Amino acid sequence: MKVFEIQGGFGIDNLKLAERPEPRPGPGQVLLKLRAWSLNYRDLMVIKGLYNPKLRLPFIPFSDGVGEVAAVGDGVTRFKVGERLAGTFMQKWQAGELNDAAAKSALGGGIEGILAEYAALDQDGVVRVPEHLTDEEAATLPCAAVTAWHSLIRAGRLCPGESVLVQGTGGVSLFALQFAKTSGARIIATSSSDDKLKRVLGLGASDGINYRSTPDWEEKVRDLTAGIGVDHVVEVGGAGTLGKSLRAVRTGGHISLIGVLSGGGQVNPMPILMKNVRVQGIYVGSRAMFEDMNRAIALHQLRPNVDRVFPFAEVPDALRYMESAAHFGKICVRI
Repeated sequence: MKVFEIQGGFGIDNLKLAERPEPRPGPGQVLLKLRAWSLNYRDLMVIKGLYNPKLRLPFIPFSDGVGEVAAVGDGVTRFKVGERLAGTFMQKWQAGELNDAAAKSALGGGIEGILAEYAALDQDGVVRVPEHLTDEEAATLPCAAVTAWHSLIRAGRLCPGESVLVQGTGGVSLFALQFAKTSGARIIATSSSDDKLKRVLGLGASDGINYRSTPDWEEKVRDLTAGIGVDHVVEVGGAGTLGKSLRAVRTGGHISLIGVLSGGGQVNPMPILMKNVRVQGIYVGSRAMFEDMNRAIALHQLRPNVDRVFPFAEVPDALRYMESAAHFGKICVRI
């Protein structure tokens, strides 16, 4: 079977097509014939050696993919041949709280990923995907969508009438916008592009802030909320933007700490104390969260925002496109 491997060293240029034997499903496993994948910023970090510089090579990257069950191993009871499934981000996190064993089972980082024509996964590490979604749309769910769901619905306990700040127009932020909208919340979005802000307003955001033309965007957020601040912040920037998010959130509010897109920086922890802010680290989510989210997506007939689809052979081009930050929503690959 064809696979992509990081070979000989890190970097997009070292991501090469290779041949490996087609796996066979062991006891309790299903064999997926992959149809589509989606990219996450984490995949780019893994391939460039920024996620784990000690990663043993060659290594198959990518956590997010959707495929059809081609075969099942002995003892499989949850699925049958022909069903369409997605792998869970962490193969050993079925429910409850995250633990060390589950954290080490993340596809495409802790263990080898699924950027291959076939993948054998444990039946406890896959879920059915909503029927109304295309393969590419369904492939966007395992990391970005579950992260947004965990942030706002599970950890944030979002209520109708509350306010949410989403940063940028990447996958997590747009999923957070969709989940917030269906929950009856008010959404304020930031972006460096006025064109992208027009698009998020069309998706249901009530306000958009260009953080290039309005560098003190946290003050604008407070102005838009009568000086109070938002109830929830989906923080994808990391240390470089967390200080501003602490200013933008209300006293007693909630910040979901997810990404590192803005790079490093120093953060004064005093506002967390003085404003009684709850800062929650979010590392994707469990299979139970994934299944709960899928029921909501099916009920509301939500459709992920797919920016562009690349052929399987052009995965390096897809990664370079992600690197350019020109995308709106998710970048996908199809075989």
